[in-house]
Amino acid sequence: MGGHGSWFVEVQPAEPVESSASFERLYRAFLAARAALGLALIAAQLMAAALSTPPARSTLALSAYYAMAAVALWLLPQLRRGASARSLARISSPHWWSAIGMDLVLFGVLHALDPSGVNYGALFVMPVLMAAVLCPRLLALATAAIATLGLLGAAVWALLLGADVGLRTTQAGLVGSGLFAVSLLAGELSARLAREEKAARGSLALARQQESLNRLVIDEMQEGVLVVDRRGRVRATNPASRELLGAASGELSWQLRGRADWQPLVQALERAYVGGTGAEVDVALPLESGLSRSLRLRLRFTRQREGSEELCVLFVEDNRELLARTRQEKLAAMGRVSVGIAHEIRNPLAAIAQANALIAEDVAGMRAEQLTKMVASNVQRLKRLVDDVTEIAPGMQPDTQPLDASARVQEACEEWARVNDIKPGAQSRFQLQIEAPGLQALFDAEHLRRVLVNLLDNAHRHAETGVGAIAVVLARHGDGLELVVRSAGAPVPPDIERHLFEPFFSTRSRGSGLGLYICRELCERHAARIDYRRSGDAAANEFRVQLRMPSAPITSR
Repeated sequence: MGGHGSWFVEVQPAEPVESSASFERLYRAFLAARAALGLALIAAQLMAAALSTPPARSTLALSAYYAMAAVALWLLPQLRRGASARSLARISSPHWWSAIGMDLVLFGVLHALDPSGVNYGALFVMPVLMAAVLCPRLLALATAAIATLGLLGAAVWALLLGADVGLRTTQAGLVGSGLFAVSLLAGELSARLAREEKAARGSLALARQQESLNRLVIDEMQEGVLVVDRRGRVRATNPASRELLGAASGELSWQLRGRADWQPLVQALERAYVGGTGAEVDVALPLESGLSRSLRLRLRFTRQREGSEELCVLFVEDNRELLARTRQEKLAAMGRVSVGIAHEIRNPLAAIAQANALIAEDVAGMRAEQLTKMVASNVQRLKRLVDDVTEIAPGMQPDTQPLDASARVQEACEEWARVNDIKPGAQSRFQLQIEAPGLQALFDAEHLRRVLVNLLDNAHRHAETGVGAIAVVLARHGDGLELVVRSAGAPVPPDIERHLFEPFFSTRSRGSGLGLYICRELCERHAARIDYRRSGDAAANEFRVQLRMPSAPITSR
């Protein structure tokens, strides 16, 4: 550096106290010790005056001043305002001088000027220990060095007064060495305690985070979870279990023996405790309607520790959901098998169609021509069935794109009307209403046509023959579009309505039972929704398809 530069040392804490609460606790403890030390100095001076020679006025005055200053700093919070580990890390800080610095100065003056020859060197342990615990190591060693220099200065002052300099110097050396040792050991212990406290706080924070994560996972589980002790008292639960058991949502703990409809649970719990091992049982809980709810219980026990209470963890599932899940897995497996069979059928079916076409050319005008038409009709029926099964194959990636729903719906409806020989017009059996041209939707064009044609075919079979018996309406609905296919006629019976969207369910002997199921699968692939409702005002059956617009978010179903 140049000659005009200034050298400076920025002292940073080697092991800063991480918690302000921990620092405040230690700081107040040292201030209380200083106050006690000041009162002890006054008491020692008074005892000396009562038993032997009265102390010098200067010694008594310094002791009284130190005691008052120490007690005031301990008892008055405004004097400690702003004190922190960072403020005590600087030797220029007023907080350092109000505690440690003042101790060094006053104890040094007492040690040097007391005419009675009392050795006050032991008092330096207080500021040195305080600096070792609350200050950085470098400043703590500097505090010990200042105290040692004070002792050596007192020895030099004694030399000028004609005292035994050898004894004073030896005492100063020994006490100074002890002060350095105290500073190093106390600093090391303080740093180690700070590290252990930091690790403990980290472990506690990690444990709390783990507990929160566990609670979040358990609360979001569809399976009910209960923790029950031997007395039948529920210690912990999640929302799913409270819903399955019909418990109040605000109850955090309750007694299973308190309600008659929970007695099957209590009996299963008692049998499991007697056996001492986990079990899996089915129980039926009676409902207020007179019916019962079948639940599957899986009972597991916590590992016992010495002096700890054994708890039982109950996993509760509704058997209806288990059956539905099993049914879905079987349907998925059946779908994969059906796709494989459909692919195997496609090639020979194409060969049959081609051979039938060649035969039809040879028997034109003959009686066998009717047979070839029957073969062609059934081949087309099988081809549609193969296409339907292939369309809903699992693992197919949807090609969702923005499209002009107004134009696509109009094209599909006009084509369907032409194929089914339905003439358009005000007196037609089929009516189409589109709110506005250019309505945008997120879907696949071919899939939208398939859904609309399937719904129209279904309406054509079951609708009445009057004017406007079949109607298609496309309009805005909320933040999306709604496509409604309405057919006037008798309502769908309840025993059929619950199976409308199930695969291979049909009320026709020659129906595949895949039409509405394919509609639902295609809608779900593009985050759309389809449902059935009876329109009382129009005395008609309605299938409503909720379509997303390009700017609309995907809503959970």
